[in-house]
Amino acid sequence: MQIGVIFPQTEIGPDPAGVRAYAQAVQEMRFQHLEVFDHVLGADPAGHPGWEGPYNVNSQFHEPMVLFGFLAAVAPGLELVTSVIILPQRQTALMAKQAAEVDVLTGGKLRLGVGIGWNAVEYEALGMDFRNRARRFEEQIQLVRRLWTEPSVTFEGKYHRVTAAGINPLPVQRPIPVWIGASAEPAIKRAAEVADGYFPQRPLAGGWPATIDKIRGWLVAAGRDPSRFGIDARVQAGPGTPDDWLAQAEQWRELGATHLSINTMNGGLRGPEAHLGRLRQALAAITS
Repeated sequence: MQIGVIFPQTEIGPDPAGVRAYAQAVQEMRFQHLEVFDHVLGADPAGHPGWEGPYNVNSQFHEPMVLFGFLAAVAPGLELVTSVIILPQRQTALMAKQAAEVDVLTGGKLRLGVGIGWNAVEYEALGMDFRNRARRFEEQIQLVRRLWTEPSVTFEGKYHRVTAAGINPLPVQRPIPVWIGASAEPAIKRAAEVADGYFPQRPLAGGWPATIDKIRGWLVAAGRDPSRFGIDARVQAGPGTPDDWLAQAEQWRELGATHLSINTMNGGLRGPEAHLGRLRQALAAITS
């Protein structure tokens, strides 16, 4: 099982020196990947009465693809992972180009996690339709994979048209792995049918064992090999104790997770050093 970290977006701060020190320390601790959440805009609750989203205009988020350009230079040993880019609120060809560039700069160490998102405020500001986002999503995945593997693409879909055009340079990985983060049953089923892996968010009825069993059934029904499908689960190490973190890790090992990402957010930590200290504690707990 590959072990990595969740970049503490909302708590690391904006100082580039702190971001660099954090990434380099994560690499020195021999974590294998660094996973980054995505939000382009935060909604101002004062302008959205009844706002209930987990993030708002006061929540800091570094932009993942720009951040990855920086991290490719300062911590070149890490696999860089989005978890998840909200694909339908972004232009598909531009997203494919940015991902290809990150893959080139990292020597083939990008894993692109994508999802459909929940924040209509962002969709509005980015000029994308929130209501048809799920329908556009699968077509986007088809198109980015073609753009990553073919020097010249002609594509005529319901939502996209490309006429004899292509990305140059192409990525190192052809195609870049596409993983899906999802919580609703149709979205998890979609992950099993079209993605290379899955980021668990919330279990279906019956809990995680039942959810993982369903995923394996959907993989088989789609003619796919469950042993080649990735599952990147999280250990919530912001709150809790080392025993709690170990129990979470052991549960996911038993369920067959291929990757484990330690999340230190939401534990009252502030700044890179506090998060690195918690990471050391968590790593010792789950690998003892």
